[in-house]
Amino acid sequence: RSVATWSPVGAAFNAGRRPNPSGERRGLFGVPELSSPGGFEVATKEALERTERLLQRVCSGPPGAQTVEAFDQLSDGLCRVADLADFVKVAHPDPEYRRAAEKTCMEVGTVVEKLNTNAELRSLKELLDDADLVAQLDADARRVAELFMFDFEISGIHLDHKLREEAVALHVKLLDLNNDFLLGSHMPNRIARSAIPQHLHLHFASEGSFLQVGGLHADSPDDLVREIAYRVYLYPNAELLECLEELLRCRYELARLVGYQSYAHRALKGTMAKTPETVMSFLQLLTDKLADRTRADFNMMRDMKKKLNPRSPEVMPWDHSFLSGVVRAERFNTEPSLYSAYLSLGACMEGLDSLCSQLYGVSLVSEQPGAGEVWSEDVRKLAVVHETEGLLGYIYCDFFQRPDKPHQQDCHFTIRGGRWCQERAQYQLPVVVLMLSLPPPSRSAPTLLSPAMMENLFHEMGHAMHSMLGRTRYQHVSGTRCATDFAEVPSILMEYFASDHRVLMPFARHYQTGQPLPESMVARLCESKKVCGAADTQLQVFYAVLDQLYHSQAHQRSTTDVLKDMQQKFYGLPYVPNTAWQLRFSHLVGYGAKYYSYLMSRAVASMVWKQCFAQDPLNRDMGERYRREMLAHGGAKEPMLMVEGMLQRRPSMEDLVDALVSELQPNFETFLMDSE
Repeated sequence: RSVATWSPVGAAFNAGRRPNPSGERRGLFGVPELSSPGGFEVATKEALERTERLLQRVCSGPPGAQTVEAFDQLSDGLCRVADLADFVKVAHPDPEYRRAAEKTCMEVGTVVEKLNTNAELRSLKELLDDADLVAQLDADARRVAELFMFDFEISGIHLDHKLREEAVALHVKLLDLNNDFLLGSHMPNRIARSAIPQHLHLHFASEGSFLQVGGLHADSPDDLVREIAYRVYLYPNAELLECLEELLRCRYELARLVGYQSYAHRALKGTMAKTPETVMSFLQLLTDKLADRTRADFNMMRDMKKKLNPRSPEVMPWDHSFLSGVVRAERFNTEPSLYSAYLSLGACMEGLDSLCSQLYGVSLVSEQPGAGEVWSEDVRKLAVVHETEGLLGYIYCDFFQRPDKPHQQDCHFTIRGGRWCQERAQYQLPVVVLMLSLPPPSRSAPTLLSPAMMENLFHEMGHAMHSMLGRTRYQHVSGTRCATDFAEVPSILMEYFASDHRVLMPFARHYQTGQPLPESMVARLCESKKVCGAADTQLQVFYAVLDQLYHSQAHQRSTTDVLKDMQQKFYGLPYVPNTAWQLRFSHLVGYGAKYYSYLMSRAVASMVWKQCFAQDPLNRDMGERYRREMLAHGGAKEPMLMVEGMLQRRPSMEDLVDALVSELQPNFETFLMDSE
């Protein structure tokens, strides 16, 4: 198709860079103060002054529904500055903006810390302690009040002065430990050049008489490169090991101090799983039900390794990713370049627009940003418009690689949460950023996506639509501000739509000839994901178990000893002496005791897909029900109640496990289609 036949949203993403708009500078995201880095200081000052005024109102007024409203306004005022600064400090190409944003994050962070331990904010506790007052609150207000109180409790606001000071000291110490561990977990290790065969030096970065190993090289076809990378990159650093063990000790102490059995018990309150015991039974049951398939997967890998390297047939941890890829490629030819011509970025955006329109009556409308509103000419702005409700919010799409792009991970940022503004009698529209790292379009071709890139695009758009379609009264629970093990359900569900030929057919067309992507190729892609799927899932189970055990009790043993035991019990490939994989497990910081969330979210998404969308993925009634039961509430409703509303029953742990196991069942129609 020539560009002339793309819809406006398709054309916006398939065209090259847009020139900077002229006219008066509006400031980042249309915030007038942010037309220069110095504006952060102004915005921060205004937010803190507003916070001070609200604080006086909260402390002097009687407890009631207005207390919850005031707390949410207070939270919103700080979040609108802090969330924006959080994004700018990692994503803006201008170091001046990044520095100003970093300063704002620290200033607001300090204020939040003080608020969390301000005993004068007792009106919330008085409200929740008074049964008559609680009875007057509606379900949303009661839940938001409880969530605010939960946040305050971890800082010890309910403790006496001495214990509260202890809690604050632990909190401050943990901020530093988290930061140190995150930095250390990404630092390369080095080894003397002389220790590595010369012909392999080119695979690693050079540093004088040393070679730097900054990753696992997990997909290298050279066995020795993978082994060297694994042994060197995972070699234990004594300082980092002490940092991790101190971090886990402090988390445990803090949780005990504020009244929980362990850090995991505190972290899981309010989630779908609720307790560490439930998480462990979910992971154990999944391990048991996958056992035969996992064994068969490792046997397949062993056979492949024997074929590739008869002298060293044992499968080691550094072989898993590479061998499963080789087995997959041998079974199904899903070379990404065969698919990418059908998946231009503009076509995929048209597909998303069409899907949202058919499921929810929502259009993605490309808008020209104002001068100074975006941080790069590459950024596209989408207005999300409902056919009867009108404008729902904005999505800024920063999709392309560029040399000055500091943050290269695919992710979703909330810039502003949605909420009903009583003071203005109107809804505050949500604003989010989606960030990907796609190759930019060239003169001769638009950006072409591999199947994995396309799936990531749909995944991140799932988060964005969760933010857009929620209509919560309080910003504290808007969109993705919900339990971690529920937050990934909408994004993973979108991956199922991205794998269904009925969704793909209308938009997945060759960018030159207009030919549709053959159904057999879509089926082959779906089946290829099942190859070694049990072993891949089991590896995630092992990581989740490790995370649970690190956080659910006080340990006399080292984290490495715990890892050794769990690797034997929950993985199946041997532990390699003098390695400490846990020191590269950076998710321990942001997902402490919650790493299982991805598996549980996938199980729920699988059940929702099979029961509600598999028969007809474009069913409007089902789309409306999904919005009403699961997306509209953000975190304002208990997560399992939302799942129950959608499925019309409460799934048991066994149901969730069975959903994940049944995903690995081969579809014999694909084999027939392929043989034809």
